[in-house]
This record gives sequence, C-alpha cells and structure tokens, in this order.
Amino acid sequence: MSQNFFKSTRKIIGAGVNYKEILRATNGAKPENPVIFFKPISSLISSNDEDTIKVPKVFGAINYEAELGVVIGKRCKNVAPDQAMSYVAGYCLALDMTGMDFIMDARPKGLPWCLGKGFDTSTPVSRLIHPEELEDPTNVRVWCKVNEQMKQDDSTSNLIFTIPELIAFSSKYMTLEENDLILTGTPAGAGPVKHGDVVECGLGDIVQMKFHIKDEE
Repeated sequence: MSQNFFKSTRKIIGAGVNYKEILRATNGAKPENPVIFFKPISSLISSNDEDTIKVPKVFGAINYEAELGVVIGKRCKNVAPDQAMSYVAGYCLALDMTGMDFIMDARPKGLPWCLGKGFDTSTPVSRLIHPEELEDPTNVRVWCKVNEQMKQDDSTSNLIFTIPELIAFSSKYMTLEENDLILTGTPAGAGPVKHGDVVECGLGDIVQMKFHIKDEE
C-alpha cells in the first residue's frame, strides 16, 4: 500500500466523544454506541505536501483535534469485533480540524455536523504507519501542542470504543473499502486556533506533524 494512501481514500469516518477523560470532565454518560460522523475527501491534506491549515471565512476560529487514524486494508461488511483487526492495513496521525461554533449550534438542534467538519484542509494526515511500527495501537500516546504549549496528551488505552468496536459498528451500516480512514476520536484538551498559530502533534515518537494556521484568502 502506498504511503499516500489518502489519495485513494473514499470515506473518512470520524468518532466523536471517544475518550474517557472527556466524559469525566463533563460528567457525561457513556454513549450507547459510537458517535459517528463523516468528513469529505476534499478535506484531506498530507503533511508531506502541505503545511498550512486554512480557517474558512465563515469561521472566526477552528479547533485542533489530534487523533489516531486507522486505515482499512480490504473490503469488509458486518465484521465481528474479534475479526476486525485483520482488516486494518495500518495507521496514521490525523488532525480533525473543526468549526466548533458551528458544531455547538448544530448539536442541540439535532442538525448534521458536516459543515463544521468538512472544510478544505480540515483533515491533515501523516504518512502511512505500518502495523509493525505500531505494535500496540491500543496504547499509543496522542499529543498536540499549540505554539509549543502542550494541549492534549493521552493514550489510546483510554478510548471509550476501541478500534475493533469502531470497525465492527461502522461495518454494520456500510461496506468499508480499502484505504477508508477511521478517525478514532480526540483526547480532552481540544481548543481553538486562529491565524498565526502553529499546531504540532504526534503519535508517541513514531510520527509528528506541524502546521501553520492561516486565514482563507
């Protein structure tokens, strides 16, 4: 599989509210099922090709959300959780950039999140990380800095719904295809960035990304 897997990705599936610390901080109840949303393919950018995340004119600021991404390796449907990892081709570091003001307005109204999640440059991804590089995806550090200040720092051991559970649940509703990308959720600490800020993030010491935030022209 090419390191530029994202060039043939057909679906980006995101999981919201999927770290235990977020529930503790908000006194929230565990969701009955994963909170799933979609992002368009046009939102994808590679850390190799692009170092700028653009704030759309319709948003005053956007939120950073560092995540472990899971890359599907082969077509699957109705996958059992105990078989789900056999469909994983690899992983990536991802940022799920979000127009949070839009989301906060849409959420209580029961409206879709897509316009707050789908703007151009809102899904930066790293190179493909092969499974042998990430021996234990269930316990990898996810961190994010803004202007060199640590903002997010947690482990995937604290996911509410695990990688196999996310794959199995999503595959009940749709066929997952090669190079589809599942974003597993972001740790507590996500917050706004604006023009002039610099966002750095990583998966442990395996891979890092750095992006400059600029207003859309």
